Amino acid sequence: MSKREADVLVAIQDKLFDVPGVLLTARGLSHFGEHALGWMGLSAAGAVVDKQQSRKWLALGAGAFTAHAASVVLKRVVRRKRPTDPRIRIGVGTPSKLSFPSSHATSTTAAMVSLADITGSKVPYIGIPVMMLSRMVLGVHYPTDTVAGAALGAACARAAIQIERTTA
Repeated sequence: MSKREADVLVAIQDKLFDVPGVLLTARGLSHFGEHALGWMGLSAAGAVVDKQQSRKWLALGAGAFTAHAASVVLKRVVRRKRPTDPRIRIGVGTPSKLSFPSSHATSTTAAMVSLADITGSKVPYIGIPVMMLSRMVLGVHYPTDTVAGAALGAACARAAIQIERTTA
C-alpha cells in the first residue's frame, strides 16, 4: 500500500464519510454494482422495454459482465490487498480481500459507456466518477484501483459495442 494513496483515502473520508446521505448512497451503489448484477438487470429491462435497441441493451449487459469477469481475473493475478491503514474506515463488506482493479468501477464504466451510446447522451458518464468515489468513501479501494477499473471497463464496453455493431 502506498502511503500517498492511503492519505488520499483518509482525506476523502474526512470530507465525505460523515456527510448525511453519503454513506447510505455509497452502500446502495455498492450493493447495486455487486458482481455487475444491477447493470445486468438494467440490460435485461432495457432489452424488454426498448425492443428496437434490444441488441444494444444486451451488449450493455455483456460488456458489464465481461468487464466484471476481467477485473476478477486481474485481481487474482495482481493480488493487491484492500486498504488496511488504521486511519481508513471500512464502510461495507466485500466478497474478497483483493482490490486491484475495482470491479465496481470496471462494470459501472462498461455500463455507462454503453448507456451513453444507447441514449446518445453524455449524462451517463457522470455515473463513472460517482461509483469510483463511492468505493473510496467506503474505504475499500485505492484511487489507482478505481482508475484502472474505469479504463478496463471502457475498453470492454467499446469491444461490446463494436461486436454488436458488426454482427447486426
